[in-house]
Amino acid sequence: MRLLLDTHAFLWWLAGHPSMSRRARTTISAGDAEVFVSAASAWEISTKYRLGKLPEASAVAMDILAAIESQQFQPLAVSVKHGHFAGSLPGTHSDPFDRMLMAQAMIDDLVLVSNERAFDGYGVKRLW
Repeated sequence: MRLLLDTHAFLWWLAGHPSMSRRARTTISAGDAEVFVSAASAWEISTKYRLGKLPEASAVAMDILAAIESQQFQPLAVSVKHGHFAGSLPGTHSDPFDRMLMAQAMIDDLVLVSNERAFDGYGVKRLW
């Protein structure tokens, strides 16, 4: 299965946080899972850490690529196609990070690992 981790799912995975569902944890750790972390999540983590909203993520914020690679996950770049699609998505969901993750999941045929039920209204394949 090809998975895209929402930012909170990535951080919770790294921390072994109990808020991550058993289903998500099991699917991510499955031998056949191909797991991606978006450049949008790197942007979100760095921004929120800088603003003091994610003080517990200091180690990740200092070297996000190393955190991704330490888990044998794959970084996912943001393309012009992703940006255009994210900006064109209908609806009132205004979080630019979420809109990008939805666009990437839909364009690249990825299952978005997230507890965000708001994604369901956009037709995103979501696992939690």
